[in-house]
Amino acid sequence: MQVDVLNSKGEKTGRTVELPDDIFNIEPNDHCIYLAVKQYLAAQRQGTHKTKTRAEVHGASKKLHRQKGTGGSRKGNIRNPLYKGGGTVNGPIPHLYGFKLNRKVKDLAKMSALAHKARENKVVIVEDLKLNAPKTKDFSVMLGSLQQAGQKSLFVLPEYDQNVYLSSRNLSRNKTMVLSDMNTYDLVNAQVVIFTESAAKLFSEPVAQEA
Repeated sequence: MQVDVLNSKGEKTGRTVELPDDIFNIEPNDHCIYLAVKQYLAAQRQGTHKTKTRAEVHGASKKLHRQKGTGGSRKGNIRNPLYKGGGTVNGPIPHLYGFKLNRKVKDLAKMSALAHKARENKVVIVEDLKLNAPKTKDFSVMLGSLQQAGQKSLFVLPEYDQNVYLSSRNLSRNKTMVLSDMNTYDLVNAQVVIFTESAAKLFSEPVAQEA
């Protein structure tokens, strides 16, 4: 799959990058995408919910009245769940919501998300961005030149670049990350994926080494 490399003004540079078909041209597996997104969102939950049982609330442990002979119902102590201020029965307790997902499933989910973007022509490659200092305006102008300013975009770098990261973090509809941190949720959540030229070429490096 050949994709043109654009410059920061949105113009073709005359160069292209070959994106491997075994990643960007596979038959997407939507169920794997669902599982990967579900796992990501589950891991974000803190799981700190908690209610007190009758053993944890305040109140005397003395039986309120004798078991028989009062004409009333049987009662334990004031911490009984039936009373106001009593403990909660089967209430929530802190626990983790995360679950394990096989590496092959996660990899297939990521490739499937990339394949969907490629089919929708939502994969853009821009030449490597070099900023001398953090400046949000320059990054925003670049997105506008690529005609992606109004869309939710994922900007992917080959490695961490502080100037690029600081320039983009204030843009609410853009997220910048390195290629190794890219995950299925961010791919699905973005309307367009923008790779720098160096980041896009990393997809073909393992194939070149094997050959």
